[in-house]
Amino acid sequence: MSQADSEFLQRDRSIHPPAFTPDYKTSVLRSPRRAMLSLQSSLSEVTGPTFGHSELGPLDNDLILNYAREGEPIGERIFVHGHVRDENGRGIPHTLVEFWQANAGGRYRHRNDRYLAPIDPNFGGCGRTITDENGFYYFRTIKPGPYPWRNFLNSWRPAHIHFSVFGTGFAQRLITQMYFEGDPLIWRDPMVLGIPDRSAAERLIAPLDLGAAVPLDMLAYKFDIVLRGRQQTLFENKLQGN
Repeated sequence: MSQADSEFLQRDRSIHPPAFTPDYKTSVLRSPRRAMLSLQSSLSEVTGPTFGHSELGPLDNDLILNYAREGEPIGERIFVHGHVRDENGRGIPHTLVEFWQANAGGRYRHRNDRYLAPIDPNFGGCGRTITDENGFYYFRTIKPGPYPWRNFLNSWRPAHIHFSVFGTGFAQRLITQMYFEGDPLIWRDPMVLGIPDRSAAERLIAPLDLGAAVPLDMLAYKFDIVLRGRQQTLFENKLQGN
């Protein structure tokens, strides 16, 4: 066994954005003003719940069909795939991956979303899957649209998909966002620009993968999620490192 296989790689704490980022307006009120306290996790948090294939339905990873009522949703059909990996590049099997997003018009199916784009009656915008023995996951969906948000005048969020990854216990949940290669709004977004390390921000951008595209049907994007180490994916709920 090599040293890389037997030891954790050092966290790179410099890649994370500061909690107080004035250009991201809501961080002004949400950022702590005092030193945070570390709370001991309870036994139930570190030992469960666990997730298995028995909890998933046959269409949970198919956002094109899992909410369809009277036809398929409107928008560009895409295929998203990748691996959940550890710091040494090894796939993490049997990991619950959840994803949620806006529809093709940039609107979420949520009562607090008041954007004027219409709700698609055939698109729910959420799903989940479990990685296979090699840490691989995939799902079908509609490419989300950008949308305006009340940050500053004419602020727009780039198209993105939210991801949640669960470990072996409820307290081991990590959350991040995936952006799409070539989107001109990415480098105008205060959330992205608040990341001090550009290479860390670039790891949130999924490249187009024509090799996995389905001819005459859908394009594909590849998004690997790295849990720890120098190539770690930036997780928005674990800014201190994971």
